[in-house]
Amino acid sequence: MLGRRVIVEAFLRWIETAKTGDRARAANALGRAYLQSEMSADERAAAEMAMTFLLDDPSPRVRLALAEAIAWSPDAPRNLILSLAEDQPEVACHAVTCSPLLSDADLVDLAARGNGATRMLIAARVHVTRPVSAALAEVGDEEELLCLLENDGAVISSLSLKRIAERLGDCCDVRNLLLERSDLPADARQLLTQHVSNALIGLPLAQAAIGLQRLQRISREATEAAIVSIAGDIAPREIPDLVQHLRLNGWLTPSFLMHALCAGKVDFFAGAIVDLTACSERRVRSILATGRMHAVRALYESAGLPRDISVIFVEATMLWRDAARKAPGSVLGNVCGRLLEKFRHHDAHGAISELLDMVEKLHVNEQRQSARVYAALAAA
Repeated sequence: MLGRRVIVEAFLRWIETAKTGDRARAANALGRAYLQSEMSADERAAAEMAMTFLLDDPSPRVRLALAEAIAWSPDAPRNLILSLAEDQPEVACHAVTCSPLLSDADLVDLAARGNGATRMLIAARVHVTRPVSAALAEVGDEEELLCLLENDGAVISSLSLKRIAERLGDCCDVRNLLLERSDLPADARQLLTQHVSNALIGLPLAQAAIGLQRLQRISREATEAAIVSIAGDIAPREIPDLVQHLRLNGWLTPSFLMHALCAGKVDFFAGAIVDLTACSERRVRSILATGRMHAVRALYESAGLPRDISVIFVEATMLWRDAARKAPGSVLGNVCGRLLEKFRHHDAHGAISELLDMVEKLHVNEQRQSARVYAALAAA
């Protein structure tokens, strides 16, 4: 004990008068000796105490030299690493980005209490686990989350990706990185389409050229079409989460459901009806595929559709069945066209009129797409 005390006291007397460069070299040498040299237990304890004193050195050069010597090692004293990790950024960077001694709990705590520079360092670690990514997704700013999304060693859960989309989906660079990911969940992808629409509506030039009301309508129709397209491409396991997200955000309107049905997105449409009715998926699919008209209408009305609208949905369902059997490649055009013929002369108003207007727009778009395909084939 006496020997350790003598060593520490001698070291402290020396650093009181030593120049900054000398102290920095001594700190680095002491750290490397601690990790690489044969020392007795007493000597190691003395060295650790001396390094602990260096944490209070007024010069960041000294603390940086110490961090450079020990931050990479699993054998460094943990208390030193924790202190260095909370130092100013140029000192902390070595401990935060390199040290294997920092646990998930340590990094989550640092992310919550630290500043943007600290979170950037955490996001740049070679390996970033799900819990740490989740913490960054919750509190990180744009630059920190860009670093996280660009880090191939970061494991980011679906929930964290959605949280990033919620918080920073209006940032173009963040949005682009999210959309490039194959593991981006469908509900997060829908959120990003909404951010794009909101950005369009907010453009003064677009408002002046088109008018706010018309711009809002165009934006909503484009977003709806994008969601239907997303719904047709996702894995079945993702459908319940997307449906719940859309319901909570007011997207499961009759117009939207009709769009999905006419477009033949049957798995998604069935998932939406399951969510709205609380019936089992097996029963819903059975009724949609083979149920008689009164059973189909009862199903739709239990989903909250009024009688006059449910009649149109029943007809669309029967037309979809028929079109799917005869010409599965052109379901949208067949269903929309025949549905318009059926209800063209009805006294439509309110929600029914809006529903049929949407069907007509789908029909027109499908006809234009068919014409483009025909022209391309003719020119080939």
